[in-house]
Amino acid sequence: MSSRRKQTLVGEVVGDKMEKTVVVRVTRKIAHPVYGKFVKRFKKHLAHVGSIEPKLGDIVKISAMRPVSKRKRWFVSEIIRESIKIGQ
Repeated sequence: MSSRRKQTLVGEVVGDKMEKTVVVRVTRKIAHPVYGKFVKRFKKHLAHVGSIEPKLGDIVKISAMRPVSKRKRWFVSEIIRESIKIGQ
């Protein structure tokens, strides 16, 4: 049996209104097929939150897991950088 590493992605928390779930926007840069200029592409993933409580704007690492619900297949493994709230 081969040991595979779980897929991990890094993204920003853009939604935290649900219980035990956050919305993480993952950004990737791809080269345009004709012009070669790098273009940003975004994808939103629903991620399960266990003991870690990320807030809006935090940069988090999410890891793949078995499906928990219809759209939730990721969980927040760690907070890489916390957001900076100005004026509070």
